[in-house]
Amino acid sequence: MYEPFPGNYVWNLGVNICLCMGASMGEIDKANNEVREIAREGADKGTAAFFDSWGAMADNLVRLGEHCEAVGHTLSASDKYLRATAYYITAERMQASGYAPRKQMYRTLLGTMMRAVETGKLGWERVEIPYEGSSFPGLFIPGEGAGPRPTMIFCNGLDSVKEMIALSVRDTFAKRGINILAVDQPGVGEALRLNGLPARYDSEVWASAAIDALALRPDVDSDRIGMMGWSLGGYYAPRAAIYEKRFKLCVAWGANHNWGELQARRLKNEGENPVPHYWEHVMWVWGQPDMDAFMALMPKVTLNGHMQNMTVPFLITHGAKDRQIPREYAYQSRDQAVNSPHLDFKLFTDEEGGVEHCSADNMEPVKSYIADWVQDRFLAMER
Repeated sequence: MYEPFPGNYVWNLGVNICLCMGASMGEIDKANNEVREIAREGADKGTAAFFDSWGAMADNLVRLGEHCEAVGHTLSASDKYLRATAYYITAERMQASGYAPRKQMYRTLLGTMMRAVETGKLGWERVEIPYEGSSFPGLFIPGEGAGPRPTMIFCNGLDSVKEMIALSVRDTFAKRGINILAVDQPGVGEALRLNGLPARYDSEVWASAAIDALALRPDVDSDRIGMMGWSLGGYYAPRAAIYEKRFKLCVAWGANHNWGELQARRLKNEGENPVPHYWEHVMWVWGQPDMDAFMALMPKVTLNGHMQNMTVPFLITHGAKDRQIPREYAYQSRDQAVNSPHLDFKLFTDEEGGVEHCSADNMEPVKSYIADWVQDRFLAMER
């Protein structure tokens, strides 16, 4: 993994994810130079400086995009808005939940992303999914070719957002004739930040709402809908596919078999954290008032006792050098999915790349492998 901040895994992870979203090394290196010294003081300290440095970089890129747009160069403008969105995402996710300026930056990244979609005529569509008297949003990326097409609902983990999913996968699935619905499910993105919806362990509830929304679309084959997620989504997606029987397949991009148990291990400083201000962040995500309440909830966030009910084709991918989620959890998901009719397990090594958490070091081989697997499984359902 590229490590511009030696010894600071959390900051390095953010930079690498941003590169996977399409960042320019020259742009981010300049922004990183402004905060290299403070990064030595730890993951939590100095995040405001990171916010300012990366935010200014994104703001400047938006201005350059506006200049392009003003003279009719809309494709160039779109490219700049896309990179700016990636930079806003990276700066915003590094902050504590109570850091006031992050809310405005979050709204800015939402607007910048849609400017990129519109100016570039990307064809991506924002959708609103009704959910328990409220709603949560998604980004629909249509597949190529005639519809109705198979569709994957792609959920976030602990700290990603739907825009991060879209920027990371782009047309990987679309070129294979597969729609993607990237969702900000309860606990992340707009659902959490703007609608106040916390995470829940029974992910099948919000996943069912997403299927209901897809069932209304003429470009979706309702008999070929799959569920996938990365990071903590490696728990959410299997749990949803186990109990929502309309799903026809499932992918865990980074196994997360027993995230609840992992929290007790993190209290003992085992493994790396994904974001600064970690404990404040997880209590915010799960809507818990204090550590006692949070830890009391965690025993429910496990696939133990559930995975034997996985009855659809199931793919598990995991990085051989994942520093956040122990490899043993990937093996537990694999070994307990005894009733899946087509179970595949892929551990990515140095030979292929994609060895870090959710392949943050190199997403291409992993997302391509997953997309090929999904395409093959959906094609098999046609025969």
